[in-house]
Amino acid sequence: MRTLAVSILAAASLSAGIGIGYAAKVKGPGMALMTGKSAKEAGLAALQYAESMPKLGSWELIGIARVYYLSGDKAKGQALLDQVLTHKPESSDYHRIARLYAEAGEQAKAEELFLKTLDADDDSGQLEIGAWLIRSGQREKGEALLAKAFANNPDEFWHYVHSAEAYLGLAPN
Repeated sequence: MRTLAVSILAAASLSAGIGIGYAAKVKGPGMALMTGKSAKEAGLAALQYAESMPKLGSWELIGIARVYYLSGDKAKGQALLDQVLTHKPESSDYHRIARLYAEAGEQAKAEELFLKTLDADDDSGQLEIGAWLIRSGQREKGEALLAKAFANNPDEFWHYVHSAEAYLGLAPN
């Protein structure tokens, strides 16, 4: 019995040791990747490392694209966005990319993708897109969507807060 217990303990220790060794081997570089570099070099190093990581989904690609796009490398960012858009994007992908375009001040691109995400039963989506339209100077279109959202859920606290943000020209919280 004692031999069995010792064998099990030895096997468990060996497995744990292999797991720890493997984890240490595949850990990312962390701050060492960025330390001692200028802000721009550090940012690009972090971004390039993120881009090289395995199993990047659409949300991760959009996140990387956003940083490239908004930090001045629109071509690189757009190439990643195009990659997402050509592989059966989901509504949430359109929505995230629309937000990026809105943040970049590219209203026509943002509107095209926001409208692709619009679902007649989603009062939160209607409100968010309506609020964006108001902030971007399309008050009539925006108010039509706000009206639908309020018709679905007139007691929703956040509908009022996000409407106030839109009318006062504030970015959404």
